[in-house]
Amino acid sequence: MSMVPRFALYGTDSAPAWLDFVHIEHIPERSSLYDFEIEPHVHDGLLQLLYVVAGSATGEVLMDHRRWRLSPPCVVIVPAGVVHGFRFPSDVDGPVITAPQRSLESLVAALSPALLAHIRTPRVMPVDARSPYADDLMPLFEAIERESRHGTAGHVASGMALLAALLVQISRISQGAAVPSEQRSRKALQIEHFRRLVDERFRTRRSVAHYAEALGVSVGHLGRLCRDVLGISPLDAINERLLHEAQRELVYSSVSIKQLAWELGFEDEAYFGRFFKKHTKQRPTEFRTMARRHLAMA
Repeated sequence: MSMVPRFALYGTDSAPAWLDFVHIEHIPERSSLYDFEIEPHVHDGLLQLLYVVAGSATGEVLMDHRRWRLSPPCVVIVPAGVVHGFRFPSDVDGPVITAPQRSLESLVAALSPALLAHIRTPRVMPVDARSPYADDLMPLFEAIERESRHGTAGHVASGMALLAALLVQISRISQGAAVPSEQRSRKALQIEHFRRLVDERFRTRRSVAHYAEALGVSVGHLGRLCRDVLGISPLDAINERLLHEAQRELVYSSVSIKQLAWELGFEDEAYFGRFFKKHTKQRPTEFRTMARRHLAMA
């Protein structure tokens, strides 16, 4: 069985999910390299926001096992882990932002928890030019682009703050363009519930059977659901969430390996070390040294 390709940016190697960055480019920059046809793929840990502002013909995006029409102007929200692909008209234009989902969620949760639904739900949102908030979208994209291009001190923090402001505008516009929950697929709702449960319970090291029972489905059904929507098994999804947290803590905190193992639900430091090395080919201490060296050079 072939796996869905996993990229950081389409056509490039998958970047480490713990790395905080905000990247922006214009849709034709990358899509033109592939004749404006982007095959289905997935981004690990990365959210994408597209603002389609031009295109003489209607495009299409596949997300969440659903095909959406792209008629400018519209905003496309692609949460991390959602398999998606695009078919653009050759004269498409507009900015596309790629940003770390979990870092953005942490910021949004502190500032305005209601925004979390917008970055966890795949959708295409028409933008009504008559909306009083529509004029604020492009200036925010442009400000984020300036921060991304310059790379000066504090650009990551500034970019994330501007991205939070952008989400506020998107939320305001969406009040007049809400997508009824009944229009979302049953698979999408089940996966959203599964991922929410994993977010809540991954530190307690629950089994796949536990999550299947919590969802009211069989282990086999949960397995098929995850492979169909996420392209990975339920255990892989649970381990990816756990590993992501471990990597972030190793890079951005000074917590000891022993303390981190305990916080993530491992019986002891040695067990955590074996788990981490199995999935990354490095010991936790080696990864911490490498990652911090990487950040220092960035």
